[in-house]
Amino acid sequence: MTIGLGVFAAGRGTLDVPAVAASLVVLCLGGTIGSLGRSRIVRAPESPGANRHSVAEALLANIPDPVILVDRRAVVIEVNPAARALLPALKLRHPLSFALRAPDVLDGIEEVLRTGASLKTLYATRVPTERAFEVQIGALPMPDGVVGGQPNVVLFLRDLTSARRLEAMRVDFVANASHELRTPLASLLGFIETLQGPARNDPPARERFLGIMKAQAQRMARLVDDLLSLSRIELREHVAPTQPVDLTRIARQMVDTQGPLARDRGVVLSLAAEGAFPILGERDELLRVVENLVENAVRYGGSGGRVEVALRRHTDEASGRTNVEIVVRDHGPGIAAEHIPRLTERFYRVDVASSRDQGGTGLGLAIVKHIVNRHRGRLLIESVLDDGTTVRAIFPEFAPGANPDVVTPSS
Repeated sequence: MTIGLGVFAAGRGTLDVPAVAASLVVLCLGGTIGSLGRSRIVRAPESPGANRHSVAEALLANIPDPVILVDRRAVVIEVNPAARALLPALKLRHPLSFALRAPDVLDGIEEVLRTGASLKTLYATRVPTERAFEVQIGALPMPDGVVGGQPNVVLFLRDLTSARRLEAMRVDFVANASHELRTPLASLLGFIETLQGPARNDPPARERFLGIMKAQAQRMARLVDDLLSLSRIELREHVAPTQPVDLTRIARQMVDTQGPLARDRGVVLSLAAEGAFPILGERDELLRVVENLVENAVRYGGSGGRVEVALRRHTDEASGRTNVEIVVRDHGPGIAAEHIPRLTERFYRVDVASSRDQGGTGLGLAIVKHIVNRHRGRLLIESVLDDGTTVRAIFPEFAPGANPDVVTPSS
């Protein structure tokens, strides 16, 4: 039985799941399946029905996906807890149609009983949330030693909701990336054609167009770099860093690096940090976090005249764990509340035109979020219109002698 369950769990993606589930249920229930199916079936004398039935209940209870067993009239014989959670109206010895209003599924049961062949269909529900399932329907063969009666049917529901959401995200990502690349490419092609034609012998126009082409090419290069960075970070997001680094040094280096940009825009950039703030981290990734946060504050909130960066230490009251946070505060126009939950989405911009004018790719905060997640931290964004924006990246403080594997952010 243990081997059978292991094969069933490991092979969900490749095996005929209804057939495997049916075999396991038959193995467990033995002759009792006949009486449950309201068929006149003679149980083999050596079949320990009660024990097998209890084992079947334990088996069904540990299958994470909904499983429903019905007889030839689509009356519910057995369900597991996952099925009850999905369809609270399910009741034993009641028609399945009372709880599952899905014509394709009910028609599928009839077809399986008629042909004996397994089939797959789809079932979608929108209450309380939108979910999609692939329903695999298979005939339940009679156990050995049992004669007479009609086969029952097992329904195995595989949740496709996460897979469909991921696919939708992939499609959106490809569409957005293609759009972001197509715009500068179109500009480059247009200027190249102009230089080859009307502006062939116009040196001033040529110089102006070459400058624009350079800017567009740099924009594409930044986008490609950000896409590659995001891909690398996502691949390693499940691996927590194990090397201690001082967040103070990282912040000082990046504030110095962003100083010229701030001066060019008339922004006073300051850093408040006393002492060392050690965390477990990847230096280059943390530099990217501070760079993106400070650069965003200078570019988009610089109209407020100043950007303040600070490092703080505080103790989480619930867990007692000490955290380190880097806070970047600007005094610019702020961000409306409805935009804040989506700021870390890829290619999401509050003002598309302004972002492109500033040279943004729409991936900066998405990169920051994934880096912070990899460091087992949290990213918090607060903003008030006409009163600026505050972004906080919170990390668990590194304590010498602590086990890196158990250092996790407070909830």
